[in-house]
This record gives sequence, C-alpha cells and structure tokens, in this order.
Amino acid sequence: MNEHFPATPSLSGTPLDGIKVADFSRVLAGPLTTMTLADLGAQVLKIERPGVGDDTRHWGPPWTTHSSSYFESVNRTKRSIGLDLKDPEDLAVAREIAAEADVVVENLKSGTMARLGLGYEDLAEANPGLVYCSITGFGSGEGASMAGYDFLVQAVGGLMSITGDAEGEPMKVGVALVDVLTGKDAVIGILAALTERSRSGRGQHLEVTLLTSLLGSLVNQSSSYLATGRSPARMGNAHPSIAPYELLQTGDGPLAVACGNDGQFARLTEVLGVPQLATDERFTTNPERVAHRAGLVDELEAALAAASADEWAARLGEVGVPAGVVGDIASAIDMAERLGLQPTLDLGPEHPRQVRHPITYSRSRTQPATPPPDLPQRTNDDHDEKEA
Repeated sequence: MNEHFPATPSLSGTPLDGIKVADFSRVLAGPLTTMTLADLGAQVLKIERPGVGDDTRHWGPPWTTHSSSYFESVNRTKRSIGLDLKDPEDLAVAREIAAEADVVVENLKSGTMARLGLGYEDLAEANPGLVYCSITGFGSGEGASMAGYDFLVQAVGGLMSITGDAEGEPMKVGVALVDVLTGKDAVIGILAALTERSRSGRGQHLEVTLLTSLLGSLVNQSSSYLATGRSPARMGNAHPSIAPYELLQTGDGPLAVACGNDGQFARLTEVLGVPQLATDERFTTNPERVAHRAGLVDELEAALAAASADEWAARLGEVGVPAGVVGDIASAIDMAERLGLQPTLDLGPEHPRQVRHPITYSRSRTQPATPPPDLPQRTNDDHDEKEA
C-alpha cells in the first residue's frame, strides 16, 4: 500500500499525535472539524478537485496572496492532494488514502461517497478501526436531498426567528454560526469515537447534521418551547429570562449590561445613583424585573444618560457588574491581546495572522501551525513520485 501519510518529525505532546485524517470535506463545517484535529496534532490530508479545489478558495473578497481569507480561516496545517473522484485512477488513490486513515471526514451530497465506494461500510471492511464522520444538512434519510447551507438552516431551524428586533424582520447571525457549531460537534464526536476505539479496537460511523446541531445549541430557547408549547419570539438584545441583560443607552451610546443576579443589580443601582430601584417592589427579584422590563429600562437609561458608555463600563467593572462598550472584531482582538490571551498566531511573512486554537493546555501542546495548502493540480508531489 502506498504511504499517503508520510512519517513526520515526532509531535509528542500533541493530543492526536499519530492520528491520520482523510479530509473529503469542503466549505466550512467539515474543514473546521479537520483543522481543529490538525491543531491537536493529527496529520490531515485534504482531498480537493484538481485545479478547482474547495469552493471557498473562490469566495472573496477579501483575498490573500495565496487564496481567499475565507478558505485560509479553516485550512491551516493540512496537506492537500488533487484528485478527480470521477477518474478511476484518482478514485483508487482516494480509496488508498481512506484505507490508511484513522479518521475520514466528509460532507459531500448524501450518498455520493457510497456510490464512489468510499462509504463507511466499504472502508470499514478493510479498516475496522476507522472513525468515519459524515456531516450533512438534514440527515441521510428524508432530508438527504435538501441542500445544507448555513443560511438556509438558520432560517428553517428557528435561529432567525429569535434574532433581530421584535418589530423587525428575522435576521441571520453575523457569521455562519450553524456551520461552526456543527464543526465543533463533529470534533466532539470524533474524539469520543477515538476514545471508545482505544478500548474496543473498533471504529464507527458518526453523522452530524446542521439542523440537529442548531437545535442542540438553542438550549434555553428550545427548552422554552418544549416546556410551554410556544415558540420564543425576537427580543432584539434583551434576554427572555433575565433583566437587565441587554443594551442600555448612555449619554453617548449603548452599553451592554448583564446582571445575572440580585447582588449585581443592587451594585448597578448604587453606581448609577439610584439605589432605591433595588428595593422597588417592581425590581427586587429577577422575575419581577423581567415582568417590568420596560419600566426598568426607562429608569436605568435615565440614570445612564449622565455619563458616557466608557465611563460607566469602567465604574461598573470596578464593582463587579458585567458591563462593556459594544466593540468590533478589531477591538475584541486588541482586548484579548491586552489580557495576555495571545489570540492570534503567525504563519509567516506571506500570510496574514490567524486566530489560534481556542484552548490552552497545561501539559499537552498544539501542533505548530503551517500555512493553508496551495491549490493542488492533478495530485500532490508524493503521489506523482510513487506513480512514476
């Protein structure tokens, strides 16, 4: 058998040292899954269409010197091989790669991998320890023919119905959140299956769907529906069960205030100079504050008008009341840097910085990051040399 996962210098200390991943995925949920595995030390070989590659290589602007920033955001620390799965020789190579792998991740149209002889049953016969993860939009049954795009799932899955102003139209979240959540769920499933394999020696087939990942992420909102039979509605920036937990207007702009308990609310009123609100029967407990939210907001905003959002954020922070000025992505990264969280990593002079793997480990380490792979042509160099 050809070795498509060449020996690499020891990555001892990375959690997934020695794990080989065949990545048949594209766009976001799948590539985020495999990039996370790569961050954790797995060898990831990405299978792409020759000369075309992953769809997101063409999703821009913005562009980098090598590709689109979208593609690069979820494809670092991988190798890539160009294979046309409609070509018998290339398909044979793809099967060899899958046979060598510990993990296969795919999000092709439901049924495609099986038709190519790359389905779980085909591969597990020769590779019984294989952990095979299929990412779909709506499952492989009745929803198999439905296109699994994040925006669509945000719409039909209920997320847009609870996002946006109460009197406005439904709104999507400002990032492909369902894809991101699904990618993280896929990683959880793969790690669980690898752990189980370490005991049984056997792999298994996982299916993660965008719709079920979204429903799982709706937590208190989906629970509210199941408990009451009524679907929650849009509330803008307000919280359905906590008050004040929303944007409040100050003398120069909005301030995010998140009081999670009565003690924080009492300190808020002290700082604002309206301590009587903490003993007002309308506001003494959180359920009362939720019931009288409109009056509460009026009282608080009247007091907040006396100073700027920055000033209130500083004063409230000093007494442990969660409050902050609404920032942007640039200010969020700056904040993480000021806090010593080291939020980004450097891939070299020809590549923009990237947001790092979000977890810090006390004993393990993440794999040193390498730039996303360039667009492959027919095959990668390793395969060309072996076939020569």
